[in-house]
Amino acid sequence: MMKRTAVLSRATVLAVLALSSTSAFAERVACVTTEWKLIGSNHKICVESFADRQVPGVTCHFSQAKTGGVSGSFGLAQDPSQFSLSCRQTGPITLPAKLPKEAVVFSEDTSIMFKETRVIRMWDAANNTLVYLAISRKLIDGAPANSISTVPVMPWGER
Repeated sequence: MMKRTAVLSRATVLAVLALSSTSAFAERVACVTTEWKLIGSNHKICVESFADRQVPGVTCHFSQAKTGGVSGSFGLAQDPSQFSLSCRQTGPITLPAKLPKEAVVFSEDTSIMFKETRVIRMWDAANNTLVYLAISRKLIDGAPANSISTVPVMPWGER
């Protein structure tokens, strides 16, 4: 039984490392209070940005509702599945030699149990366009909330 537990824990650590190596880290741009709370932190909408680490020249910004109150202050609240995504070309785009058709480029937990926001990059070769899809993924309910942004791959700085 001890060996089985050790194998499972090693597999879990490897899975977490694999996910973290493919996901970008977001930088907080700013937050705006949407509802003042007497006790605990306020409800707010935060804007964060991240660069696609596998495709230099693309930056994504997303806004996401954050739950306040006492539970939000202690990180126990479940954030609502309300967000928006915008990705743009911010420099010369360099596509890797083997760009996967689909890859997770960002992932963030939005509750302490079973819910996350994920941004998935897709390659639309027919239109030479990168497609970024943000989903709110709740293991129990699926992924109904989503937002999409596209970045056509074009020359940068040429006239």
